[in-house]
Amino acid sequence: MEEKEQITEQTEAEAQAAPAPTEEEQRIAELEKQLKEKEDLYLRMAAEYDNFRRRSREEREAAYDAAVADTVKELLPIIDNLERATQFEDGDKVKEGLAMTLKTVESAMKNLHVETFGKVGETFDPNLHNAVLHEEDPERGEGEIADVFQKGYKKGSKIIRFALVKTVN
Repeated sequence: MEEKEQITEQTEAEAQAAPAPTEEEQRIAELEKQLKEKEDLYLRMAAEYDNFRRRSREEREAAYDAAVADTVKELLPIIDNLERATQFEDGDKVKEGLAMTLKTVESAMKNLHVETFGKVGETFDPNLHNAVLHEEDPERGEGEIADVFQKGYKKGSKIIRFALVKTVN
C-alpha cells in the first residue's frame, strides 16, 4: 500500500512539476481537436452520401422492374389470345381470333398510355413520320399522307417508333 501512495505522490509531483502548456501549445491542441471533429464530420457525410447513392440505385432498379412487370402484365392477355388462336384450324375462326387479339393490343397500349399516329389523310410531320415514298396526286392536298406502311407510336412526347408513310404532292 505504501508503494501505491508513493506512486500516486510521484505522479502528482510530476504533474505539478510539468510546465503549463504555452498559449501556442493550447492553440495547437485546439486546432487538432477541431481537425478531428472535421474529419469525423467528413467521414460521416461520405458514409451518408454512399448510403444515398445505394438507396437511389436500388429505387431506380425497383422502378424499372415494376415498369417491366406492368408492361408484361398488359401483354399477357395478348399472348393468351394468340395461343388460343393457334388451336383453331378453321380460317374464319383464326381471323376472328386475330381480330380479338388486335383489340386486346389496342387496349394494352391504351392502358400503357401509348398513342398511335400516322393515318391516311393526316398532314405529314417530319417529327412524327418517315416518308419512304412520294407521289404526285392533284386530288390531294400538299404534304398529305396517302398510305401508311407502319403506324407510329409515342408515349407523351417521346416517339417510340416513327410512322412509315407515303406522301403526296
